[in-house]
Amino acid sequence: MNTASQGSTVHNSNVSNYIATDPLARDLTQSTRLHEPAQILSSTDPITGREIADLTGHPYLVNGNVTMYFESEATRQEFIDMSADHPLHLADNPTEEGYAEG
Repeated sequence: MNTASQGSTVHNSNVSNYIATDPLARDLTQSTRLHEPAQILSSTDPITGREIADLTGHPYLVNGNVTMYFESEATRQEFIDMSADHPLHLADNPTEEGYAEG
């Protein structure tokens, strides 16, 4: 049977080495939510590093789509008061400027 080619790929999915090469319509553009979860929930206290089993009643902090839980109000306040810069100087590079030593 002779049929005229319309310029599209014919898929024969009955063969054992079938590979679909045409993208689906949803795959033609990059997803904007590829690695962006809608909500991040952290049940590990960032100050003590301990896992909080039952989150009810524990203090928390919401920052955008991240919710962080704390063991106590004291550790929550310590986290809020922490500077954005690294609070400790490294022993091998004690200057604040952090010059490369290599």
